[in-house]
Amino acid sequence: MIEKAFSSLSVPTRRKILEHLRDRELTSSEIAGNFELSAPAISQHLKVLEQSGLVVVRKAGTKRYYRIRREGFSELKTYIDQFWDNSLLSLKEAAEEEERRKHDN
Repeated sequence: MIEKAFSSLSVPTRRKILEHLRDRELTSSEIAGNFELSAPAISQHLKVLEQSGLVVVRKAGTKRYYRIRREGFSELKTYIDQFWDNSLLSLKEAAEEEERRKHDN
């Protein structure tokens, strides 16, 4: 799922869609109203975001409501954090080594 999420985030339009969904649930037509793309094109982007686990859809009558799937972003964050945590650990170790050298001289 991580690969699908990264792939879907590589498209600027999809990132913009996610920004619109950041704080609230929107219908597909409300989302499409923010773009110069056709409604079917936006629907295709929403489908990719749903398949990648970053958004969920709720059907109510003939409308489809989209919102962020927080768990999808948690999975991405966990994946990215493993690299960040290693970098922070390396930085900490380098700083400690520098301090030891200062005290030894």
